[in-house]
Amino acid sequence: MLKLESLYKEFKSDDKEAEVRAVNQISFEVPEGKFFTLLGPSGCGKTTTLRCIAGLERPGAGRISIDGELVSGGDYFTPPDKRNIGMVFQSYAIWPHMDVFSNVAFPLRVGKGGYSKKEIETKVLNALHTVELDGLEKRSATKLSGGQQQRLALARALVREPKLLLLDEPLSNLDAALREHMRVELRMLQQRLGITTIYVTHDQLEALAMSDIIAVMHNGVIEQLGTPQAIYQKPTNKFIAGFIGSTNWLEGKVIEVEGKIVNVETSMGIVSSTMVNSCSCGDKVMLSVRPEAITVETTVPQDGRYIQARVESAMFLGEYMDCYLRVGDQTLRAKVHPQDNVKPGDMIYLKILAEYCVAMAA
Repeated sequence: MLKLESLYKEFKSDDKEAEVRAVNQISFEVPEGKFFTLLGPSGCGKTTTLRCIAGLERPGAGRISIDGELVSGGDYFTPPDKRNIGMVFQSYAIWPHMDVFSNVAFPLRVGKGGYSKKEIETKVLNALHTVELDGLEKRSATKLSGGQQQRLALARALVREPKLLLLDEPLSNLDAALREHMRVELRMLQQRLGITTIYVTHDQLEALAMSDIIAVMHNGVIEQLGTPQAIYQKPTNKFIAGFIGSTNWLEGKVIEVEGKIVNVETSMGIVSSTMVNSCSCGDKVMLSVRPEAITVETTVPQDGRYIQARVESAMFLGEYMDCYLRVGDQTLRAKVHPQDNVKPGDMIYLKILAEYCVAMAA
């Protein structure tokens, strides 16, 4: 539905001489009806990419097609109001002097659709119903709560029934509890409407929870493209493993290769791991070990390989105990079930699950 080919965009730096490559030859496709997230740290190029898709920035090179129609490429450039898109900004950009109805009706009134007063009313009420703001048509936009303002911005983006919805960190201004609630609401709304959505965020949990496909960006390029499960469980490099969620790093040397599983000699003993790149015996590797990949037993296991450790700290977080475990000169973070009832000073025994441990080139 959306296709980007070798998209490139640069800006002049502050000294007006050097050029900064904000987006550097990125390509991807988004199938119709999918929720696609551009994820990365500040300054990685994700918002610039979104603005190029919207037509708010003109790329230096590359092609953008929406629903099979070229909107940017070479000398051809379709302005934003001709791209049949809806967009929600981080600040919502709600008109404070208008009521709810007028805010949603604004794109219909200023556009070239030639809608009648009755058609505008019908479309606005449908959009408000879609985001569950029924009955608030006459309320001042400034009298809405944060969550209601976010839904109002969505209604305004949806009122023209766009083919593509673009969302630039729309939840970042909400408090934690409301943000979690709106995350679920927004995803359910997108699935119900079946609208192709491009979402920009720096929040890893948000991306994992909401997306069908994630593109992890860094320094203007896409480091990895895949499902949330693949991005989290099989990161292709150290940046992604460190950026998505939390991880423990272990240095080691491959001593055995068994298909996709490698046995790695580390300072704390032999650890089995999956590999994202081909490895050979003798290769130096870094192991990314997720906290949930570590299982803890309070008595010596009777089967399998294990590692002895001492509990340095244990913080109760409801669903799990956030523990830091000492093994020699190495500290590991683990998520331990509260029923295990571990406490600082305890000697425990670890097992590392190979399917949640990834070996990559050192």
